[in-house]
Amino acid sequence: MADDKPSSGGKWLSGGKRPSEEKNPSGEKRHSDGKRLSDGKLREGIRLFRMKRWDLALRELLLVDTSNFDDEENFELAYYLGLCYTKLSRYDEALLYLEQVVTGEQDVMRIYQCRMTLAYIYVMTKRSKMAEFELKRLQISGFESALLYNTLAYAAWTQKRYKNAVEFYEKALDLDEDNATAMNSLGYILADTDIDVMRGLRLCRKAVDKKPQNPAYLDSLGWAYFKSGELLEARTWLRRALEISPEEKEIKEHFRIATGGV
Repeated sequence: MADDKPSSGGKWLSGGKRPSEEKNPSGEKRHSDGKRLSDGKLREGIRLFRMKRWDLALRELLLVDTSNFDDEENFELAYYLGLCYTKLSRYDEALLYLEQVVTGEQDVMRIYQCRMTLAYIYVMTKRSKMAEFELKRLQISGFESALLYNTLAYAAWTQKRYKNAVEFYEKALDLDEDNATAMNSLGYILADTDIDVMRGLRLCRKAVDKKPQNPAYLDSLGWAYFKSGELLEARTWLRRALEISPEEKEIKEHFRIATGGV
């Protein structure tokens, strides 16, 4: 994986000189050969990104020379650099580029995606209040989606604000009644906190019906059975979760409790 930063690209992205252009005699904009080469590297980086070759995509994007890029191309480069760094869990670098997109980009949907990604990064780095700030800005702008409410709910859950988490997951299901993430997470919270164990169990069952090999969903279902007092069912489902994801600490802890510490 490449660790270098873009040379001339980094200058523009951190506030340096702007790109230049040439014009042909007819007045149409025409870019130099260097521009075409850089554009080719950008396209190749995007192609690799779409193939989920995050490390190779990043390496290609970091080689792009932006000296002849216009604003739109600079924002596109920053956007894909931010996403690559996010996919590679290099969150500090991702924040640098994604923040530049949301403060300068004009494409509304791209800003939406970047704010969602920023919120995800803040949740993953235990900065839940900042995640909520990004998500609330989207709400105020009129954006609503199951993903937005799922992320808000998760941020609330990490702060032990369970009532708020339940409300947000309910809103996610209002927008998408088949959303397995919201079903599983809401079911788990309802059961784990004893708010409504039986409804939590039903929701966890529905989530597992949709994704029967998801270890997190199997764990939630097993734990909901445990909270309802059905120990044999709890052990069955938790064992399945453990077989799929044997190193997951929470699953191991739930299984240990359900089996009496055995």
